[in-house]
Amino acid sequence: MKRIIIIIFGMIAYFGLYSQEIAQWRGPNRDGIYYETGLLKQWPPNGPKLLWSYEELGDGHASAAVTSTRVFTAGTAGDNGFVIAFDYIGKVIWKTEYGKEWIESWPGIRSTPLVYNDKLYILSGYGQLVCMNAEKGNILWKIDLTTAYDGQNITWAFTENLLIDDNKLYCTPGGVNDNILALGKDTGKLIWKSSGNGEKSAYCSPMIIKLDNRKILVTMTANSVVGIDASDGKLLWHFEHTNKYAVHPNTPIYKDGLLYCTSGYGKGGEMLKLSADGSSVTEVWRNELLDPKMGGVVLVNGKIYGSGDNNKKWYCLDWNTGKVLYSSDMLKKGNVIYADGLLYCYDEAGTVGLAAPGTTDFKLISSFKVPLGENQHWAHSVIHDKKLYIRHGTALMVYDIAAR
Repeated sequence: MKRIIIIIFGMIAYFGLYSQEIAQWRGPNRDGIYYETGLLKQWPPNGPKLLWSYEELGDGHASAAVTSTRVFTAGTAGDNGFVIAFDYIGKVIWKTEYGKEWIESWPGIRSTPLVYNDKLYILSGYGQLVCMNAEKGNILWKIDLTTAYDGQNITWAFTENLLIDDNKLYCTPGGVNDNILALGKDTGKLIWKSSGNGEKSAYCSPMIIKLDNRKILVTMTANSVVGIDASDGKLLWHFEHTNKYAVHPNTPIYKDGLLYCTSGYGKGGEMLKLSADGSSVTEVWRNELLDPKMGGVVLVNGKIYGSGDNNKKWYCLDWNTGKVLYSSDMLKKGNVIYADGLLYCYDEAGTVGLAAPGTTDFKLISSFKVPLGENQHWAHSVIHDKKLYIRHGTALMVYDIAAR
């Protein structure tokens, strides 16, 4: 009897953990913060140890999505896109083509796979929303957002890292009527659709604000930041946010009633204050200097860190005031994530830097040049289980960053 009880509790613990298995864009909270400790505080001159690599991804900018057992990413073979699954030592477990992928300007898959329990989701550059079995790679269902809904493609293709919350899969076709959708995560069936602000999508990946009595889906469309009631799709508010090309790829960041939204081409960002019930926003401050095109920002200890686009520096802003506390030319512009007290910066010239955010300046501790891959250095870095995942176009590289 005792043995049976132990087995039952073990199974409960196992399935309890498994039910929480999520791997997604920019970490557990989609904000670039990775909750890892025991990481190297300095790298060897040529960088941390390269554990394994894979150089046959083809064109694309998808990051890695890493679970407790697998590493997933996406690539392009000829005209078609594929998702590929590896084990922890780089052995290919499965590889599945899902259909036509974007091969026009800046060719390749844009979106990072979203893994939620036993399913994997990907959005192609042509608006194909695909659900796969994460264990075996077989396709479970597909939806063409341009035919099933009134989705409209954009200049550089659909680019959205999908989001699941409360069993709803959120996506932004960008149609006039079917602007933002909530679908059943298991079936793809429509739960609600919202006309939003009636604008095309803008390369943005959404996030969820959780209030006491309401959840709000926040994303950026062509000319606006929009807040949608996640329960029914009602547009709660919109705030004008425009730049030269309607390109807003950076996921907004929320903390304690304040919402920061930023994009490139000289636009910069604004801080919005959410009303207590989430039904409206008001502007608190704006800053045009920190204008990341696609590299994201992180919020650490009341400070915002990221790199500019037109303003080609790395910046530290005060969260409450927007004041520039300091800036640096330590690297070219790029993307940023954070773990264990340090910034991990990956610039568009192919340099990965480890930087300490100080009180008056950045301290670039270590850096190395990415040795493999071709084309753009646009994929965001990932940290999981003391490993650093770097994608350079055609290649994925996995580094050991554990402190010894």
